Amino acid sequence: SYDRGSTFNVFVGKGQLIAGMDKALVGMCVNERRFVKIPPKLAYGSEGVSGVIPPNAVLHFDVLLIDLWNSEDEVQVQTYFKPEKCPRTVQVSDFVRYHYNGTFLDGTLFDSSHNRMRTYDTYVGIGWLIPGMDQGLLGMCVGEKRIITIPPFLAYGEEGDGKEIPGQASLVFDVVLLDLHNPKDGITIENQHVPESCERRSQTGDFLRYHYNGTLLDGTLFDSSYSRNHTYDTYVGKGYVIAGMDEGLLGVCTGEKRRIIIPPHLGYGEEGRGKIPGSAVLVFDIHVVDFHNPSDSVGITVNYKPSNCTVLSKKGDYLKYHYNASLLDGTLLDST
Repeated sequence: SYDRGSTFNVFVGKGQLIAGMDKALVGMCVNERRFVKIPPKLAYGSEGVSGVIPPNAVLHFDVLLIDLWNSEDEVQVQTYFKPEKCPRTVQVSDFVRYHYNGTFLDGTLFDSSHNRMRTYDTYVGIGWLIPGMDQGLLGMCVGEKRIITIPPFLAYGEEGDGKEIPGQASLVFDVVLLDLHNPKDGITIENQHVPESCERRSQTGDFLRYHYNGTLLDGTLFDSSYSRNHTYDTYVGKGYVIAGMDEGLLGVCTGEKRRIIIPPHLGYGEEGRGKIPGSAVLVFDIHVVDFHNPSDSVGITVNYKPSNCTVLSKKGDYLKYHYNASLLDGTLLDST
């Protein structure tokens, strides 16, 4: 079979082989090697095979088992790592990004997204994948690692893929899920800290100053205002930032901390940007430092006023006063 460059593929125990081989192949493991000696009565007997096997010949086979499956097999899933927190799992029609190593049952590598340094991005459960992978990815969490073993009739069947995968090959995928979302998703907001006193919440048209850490769904950091030691300053609700952030920054208080999870269609879409890959869900942990509206006037709150207050300051007066100056989040700037 080595000379022909292809394995011998056959059902065992169904009379498709000589009786001795049918018996000898039972109980083998993948990658097991056996030397099989078959007497003539369990091989080709007193007639032999004209021009190939003489009559009454004992046959020796050096057998290496490459693959095995049964028509009743199903997809096998083995999870070997699962994150403690799993707020959501893969469902039918979700869009996922994952890395994988693809091998045959004997361990031979036929493909790897790691080698291409690019995730495999696809919808699940709607026929964009081989049926076995469509099944095997369901129920996964972001960060989960599992081994998915697929029989050939749920993979590339009798014909193979015409390239790397031969016919009747079982496939083994070692998968790590990096990202998932559904095209129907909106943004998700998780409040982490809301100040007790919140005189005003941000509205469309306000100008905000905030710090943030931006990560992918698997925790990979792609940007941080803290590392630049400078807030991100922008108008809200006017298209100056990605759509998901425009929405997620509405209704915040000064000093508030929240997590904003943005699906790709409200982020950087299929193309991505810079360190952000295409179709990536974005996670922003933000801290609102300050906001105002360009139409705002001076805000005055009187904390104390003497009972005798007849002389009031006016334009042109010379004043002496003490002050503490701070930012809106309480950061002290100066003090007399």
